[in-house]
Amino acid sequence: MEEQNMKDILQKAEVLIEALPYIQRFNRKIIVVKYGGSAMADEELKKHVIQDVTLLKLVGFKPIIVHGGGKEISRWVAKSGMEPVFVGGLRKTDEATMEIAEMVLNKVNKSLVKLVQELGVNAVGISGKDGGLLSVEKKYANGEDIGFVGEITQVNPKILYDLLEKDFLPIVCPIGMDDQYQSYNINADDAACAIARAVSAEKLAFLTDIEGVYRDTSDKNSLISELTVTEASKLIQDGFIGGGMLPKLNNCIDAIENGVSRVHILDGRIAHCLLLEIFTNRGIGTAILGDKETRFYHE
Repeated sequence: MEEQNMKDILQKAEVLIEALPYIQRFNRKIIVVKYGGSAMADEELKKHVIQDVTLLKLVGFKPIIVHGGGKEISRWVAKSGMEPVFVGGLRKTDEATMEIAEMVLNKVNKSLVKLVQELGVNAVGISGKDGGLLSVEKKYANGEDIGFVGEITQVNPKILYDLLEKDFLPIVCPIGMDDQYQSYNINADDAACAIARAVSAEKLAFLTDIEGVYRDTSDKNSLISELTVTEASKLIQDGFIGGGMLPKLNNCIDAIENGVSRVHILDGRIAHCLLLEIFTNRGIGTAILGDKETRFYHE
């Protein structure tokens, strides 16, 4: 056998050995993956994400996917001759937009189910309406009525536990109902956090369009591999965090403070980012952990 071929084979073995302690630690543990951003728009990236989650399932994790679909909703709203309207980063959702949002999210949901099934794993697509998974009330943006946008008031995870127990991979689209059984669109980040808290997930991973958390957004070398909740809160207080990262990081802190062991912010534009973050010593995104949690990464 050629020397280079042998090196390649040994390198593959080293990768598997490096992954072993992580597989042991998280075997039979629940991991919630919030799937959105560019990784949903690019068909090749979409396949990589689904391959990653399917592999997690096959090596003993219990993954749950919570997906968005904002770009696709905007595309269909525009196709219908309407103009997407956003207030404070939230989509203003009238009755017609709500109908489109639910249609599009269910379409996205079943396309993800298909991809998982093609890889030989049984998946079930549900919305937050199924089994009373996500109960909501009307959400306001700085006091302004933005239509059928929901704030989660309660999570009933029974349907998720039932599916996991029967060895299915649940894929959730963020639609919920209020006390009057009216449907509401829910921010997918909020839905993923609420579900992760409710099932006491070992991990919550956000697939985003950014590399992670930077100490200085103008310096690409200032990416932070690991942050404790206290360190994350201090970054926010000191004004280092702004824009779309602010609500995301607040969601991460809230999840950790409510029982989730570790939260990851990953660049979904990188192929197989989920595997690289979870199964390697260094990781590629930012991990947020409780103050008493053991740090994984080391120089």
